Amino acid sequence: MFIAFFEALKSAGVPVSVREYLTLMEAMDADLAERQVDAFYFLARACLVKDERHLDRFDRVFGQCFKGLEAALGEEGHAIPEEWLRKLAEKHLTEEEKRQIEALGGLDKLLETLKQRLEEQKGRHQGGSKWVGTAGTSPFGAYGYNPEGIRIGQDGNRNFRAVKVWDKREFRDLDGEVELGTRNIKVALRRLRKFARIGAAEELDLDGTIRETARQGYLDVRLRPERRNAVKVLLFLDVGGSMDWHIAQCEELFSAARSEFKHLEHYYFHNCVYESVWRDNRRRAAERTPLHEVLHTYGGDYKLIFVGDASMSPYEITMANGSVEHSNAEPGKVWLSRLLSTYQKAVWLNPVPEAHWGYTESIRLVRHIMEGRMFPLTVEGLDGAMRELT
Repeated sequence: MFIAFFEALKSAGVPVSVREYLTLMEAMDADLAERQVDAFYFLARACLVKDERHLDRFDRVFGQCFKGLEAALGEEGHAIPEEWLRKLAEKHLTEEEKRQIEALGGLDKLLETLKQRLEEQKGRHQGGSKWVGTAGTSPFGAYGYNPEGIRIGQDGNRNFRAVKVWDKREFRDLDGEVELGTRNIKVALRRLRKFARIGAAEELDLDGTIRETARQGYLDVRLRPERRNAVKVLLFLDVGGSMDWHIAQCEELFSAARSEFKHLEHYYFHNCVYESVWRDNRRRAAERTPLHEVLHTYGGDYKLIFVGDASMSPYEITMANGSVEHSNAEPGKVWLSRLLSTYQKAVWLNPVPEAHWGYTESIRLVRHIMEGRMFPLTVEGLDGAMRELT
């Protein structure tokens, strides 16, 4: 069973190794899961999954391999408190179902029969009409059908969809192929981190306090600057036109970037970067910043990130006066080249699916200017972009 589970994970694209599988087997030999399915789920996930992006795939494979499997009954310890059984029954049974169980002599008779079954039963049972198990017609168990029974180990009414921990797929938005959400953008952006202690000394230096107190013989509280992400980011965001379709994604990316990077400067452009950019879209006509000023304000240690669909007329990139908004004296590719010459670490994030890039000439042109450093706005794409910037 475990080998089949291991092979299914590899087939689903979860990068598990033999060493991780052996770690899980050692944990199982030590009975760390205590023969409980939910405990085994968390144990297996901790041993076999090393990247949040693969949690959803793990959940899907786990659900397929262990569908319907409930906590195993041990050889001992079958006794279940009657009060617990009664509360469980009352919790799950509707008033109509409570009236129906009178056919078995009432709830007391049903609980008495259940305890008798538990004393007689020696192991897990699936199907059938008598034992405590799953997928049968017994009055006791889960995932079967009997209008006069008690559900045990089943989450919710049989008429609805039973949901276990792994079926909830709480991490489904972290799959590497899906579009981004704010949470998983932050996960990907954290690859671009370089911590340094900067600012005023306002954080307690516990080790320094202990060392100095021991050396001097009296309490000597030591403070130190807080550790912060020292990476500097220059963000250029395409707005308007076809980018209106991608507003939500760009807003999420911008929100995540602002929370992750203390040194973040941002500017807006439309379609392609020209001689000026702006910070406030409401005042783009009145308050623009010359691109030469940007180049001379922020040093080459900044990481440059463009966000745009690169979908425009090719003339906007290759020709003077090619802009659809104004008369530009120099082609967009000239300004892009100046930026790339100043900032050696640069990427372009494109919300258009990568499979469609080949159908748009302007995307091919921008990708060529970027020397291939264009990445899709997916978790995998953003992860690749952060690796490129490090």
